[in-house]
Amino acid sequence: MAELVYRPVIGAALTMFKALDLKIDTQGSHHIPRQGGAVLVSNHISYLDFIFNGLAALPQKRLVRFMAKESVFRHKVSGPLMRAMKHIPVDRAQGEHAYEHALKALRSGEIVGVFPEATISESFTLKSFKSGAARLAQEAGVPLIPMALWGTQRLWTKGRPRNFKRSHIPITIRVGEPMAAPADQYAGAITRRLRERVQELLEAAQRAYPVRPKDASDTWWVPAHLGGTAPTPEELKAAAAERKTEK
Repeated sequence: MAELVYRPVIGAALTMFKALDLKIDTQGSHHIPRQGGAVLVSNHISYLDFIFNGLAALPQKRLVRFMAKESVFRHKVSGPLMRAMKHIPVDRAQGEHAYEHALKALRSGEIVGVFPEATISESFTLKSFKSGAARLAQEAGVPLIPMALWGTQRLWTKGRPRNFKRSHIPITIRVGEPMAAPADQYAGAITRRLRERVQELLEAAQRAYPVRPKDASDTWWVPAHLGGTAPTPEELKAAAAERKTEK
């Protein structure tokens, strides 16, 4: 049943991306195993990241089951689709249920997609990683597949309007070599190595990105450390603290 829904959804996404004339550059898809379980781990800068992560697995003829916040499954449009495609709802108040669901999927040979930052990074830099991905890989005895996306924030990200115009936006995707997650190692240490690898892939994707901001008004999607005007992690932290104080 999942494949009967999943593949038409993929087809619809590809049709939309073609209509938008997106320039998608993917390298490293061959690192995704053709068989068996794996945890696919990515940075998170857009509401559409899971779609592009899924596209990266298509050359290997794999469908990814993503862990996503439970509210997405309650939406009248996305909810039925997410459930039909066997994605995994995450209720942060009862995270153990999502963990067990993902573990079962991995042990049955599925690829599970995880965003270890948990939320979209509004600075477009890597936030700290939660250790759940590493623990899942350890317990299921499967590899971690690091990957990075760049350019997806220009389509639709937190705090910005959607840009579904035919604007020829490039999307760069880089998939890295599988990482082992030995059961006898500390999950925190594996998570640190995983984050370092995703950071390397993100920097590679940024270097390969074929365009730069058109003018001063178009620098919002570039991190501050690369000369853009996206808020820094420190600025975001200060703003969050101020909002908390106001409450």
